[in-house]
Amino acid sequence: MSILKFALAGVALAIACHTSAQQTSLEKISVRGKDFVTTSGKVIVLDGVSIRDPHGLEEDGLWRKAHFEEAKKWGADLVRLPVHPAAWRERGQEAYLSLLDQAVSWARELDLYLVIDWHSIGNLNQEKFQSPGYITTVEETHAFWTVIAKRFAGEPVIAMYELYNEPTVSGDRFGELSWTKWKEMNTEMIDLVRKHDPETVILVAGFNWAYDLTPVQHDPVDRPNIAYVSHPYPQKREQPWEPKWQEDWGFVAEKYPVILTEIGFALPHERGVHVPVHGDETYGNALVDFCSERGISWVAWCFDNRWSPLMYTGNYEPTRQGTFFREAMLKNE
Repeated sequence: MSILKFALAGVALAIACHTSAQQTSLEKISVRGKDFVTTSGKVIVLDGVSIRDPHGLEEDGLWRKAHFEEAKKWGADLVRLPVHPAAWRERGQEAYLSLLDQAVSWARELDLYLVIDWHSIGNLNQEKFQSPGYITTVEETHAFWTVIAKRFAGEPVIAMYELYNEPTVSGDRFGELSWTKWKEMNTEMIDLVRKHDPETVILVAGFNWAYDLTPVQHDPVDRPNIAYVSHPYPQKREQPWEPKWQEDWGFVAEKYPVILTEIGFALPHERGVHVPVHGDETYGNALVDFCSERGISWVAWCFDNRWSPLMYTGNYEPTRQGTFFREAMLKNE
């Protein structure tokens, strides 16, 4: 065989191996009525985990396929990728996209769905944010979603785009923002994404750190193929939780798909714990049962040993909440 033919054969083999490695049995997810459905029409309810920002994981030498494999072993159907605006700027667009490309490759090999989350907290309209890592602008947010939609249009393992992690308003600290204006801003972002990606499900969150969806009852976002987000951590309501959950966000699942892209609890003595997420399996059981009865998908925070509430310590040794959600995900397999 000539050198040229040998080289071409090697290229062909490399392409074939790469293509084989990229195969996935997963179908694209879309919205039908109040359900997430696959291309073949199967109703699907997802449970999974949110990891730490890929930028930080890579800097710590932890951005690897094994991390996703471990999530899969724990029973996750889905992995949420929180992209902090500050990390997006620090790493740079192309370098960050290469991390997301790797995540897609691993997810395809492992049959895992992904959510890409623009992980900011605060009032985007008035540009008042909870801390420096979340600082962004409307323009940067639009630019981010334009790039993401162009990059991942048609990719089956990219299940959802979460437009904005945790909107909140509270007077002096975060300013004011009406639901009417927030709905308008989300509609603009949805239309921007749809110019480049007509298929991927888009997620919309309400106020109170993405907890409150009460405005949806009378003024839903008027766009197809969207779903709604809530983050019902234990501190949001006192027990019994279920009646308030139903009133605040659970009712939405009667008409539209709902996914809880952050849930979790921690014991007071656990490292890195903030008081607002104190809870135990009582909360976990109540929430998982509430979701199961209504076909609501959920994502546990955080599949990490640094960001609290932690799901594991050391070498994937589960915490109390890690043990609980691992068992819940494995039960649903």
